[in-house]
Amino acid sequence: MLRLAQPAIREPMQIYPEIDAFLLCPTPDSWVQAALQNLDILLIDHANNEKKAAGAAFQFMFQYNDKFDLLAKMSRLAREELRHFEQVIGIIKKRNIPMANISSARYAGSLRKLVRTHNPYRLTDALIVGAIVEARSCERFAALVPHLDEDLSKFYASLLKSEARHFQDYLKLAYTYGTEADVDAKIEEIRLAERELILSPDEDFRFHSGVPAL
Repeated sequence: MLRLAQPAIREPMQIYPEIDAFLLCPTPDSWVQAALQNLDILLIDHANNEKKAAGAAFQFMFQYNDKFDLLAKMSRLAREELRHFEQVIGIIKKRNIPMANISSARYAGSLRKLVRTHNPYRLTDALIVGAIVEARSCERFAALVPHLDEDLSKFYASLLKSEARHFQDYLKLAYTYGTEADVDAKIEEIRLAERELILSPDEDFRFHSGVPAL
């Protein structure tokens, strides 16, 4: 496992207010400390997540190709996620981190279990899950930035704007294709489940894992 020899000391980074208000809990400091001790796994899992995010955007485009707002936003999102994947791969290569196959976190799969199986609810629920994942990713980047070396800190800080926009795009689409009352209720249900995943113990460290198990 790679360790940061001399973590940079910086002021805490301010998260976007709408994301801070949306998530029901901040990332625990114990997760941040685990990330600093597992930088190789953090980067590899981050790269995997960027691939999955691009794939999810393509899946929306193929499944709902009659929804022009969705097509436009998901096309842009897929391009940005693939660009981020390329950037993370470049960082991994530059740091001589061996690529490895690592298992996925329980996080996204657990949230997807709450997606209803029939439309229009299948679409709106999946969009809500996308919004929550993007919001948590943005929040975690901000939590990590003050503790990382200069190059990685700048890179993660550069991702905040796009991650926040992805969160907003997913959320706006959910309200576009669903009723306000139903979307509000489903957001609350999935946010509560997300908080439990973030605050409960995880055996394996991942970008979206919970607190490290003792």
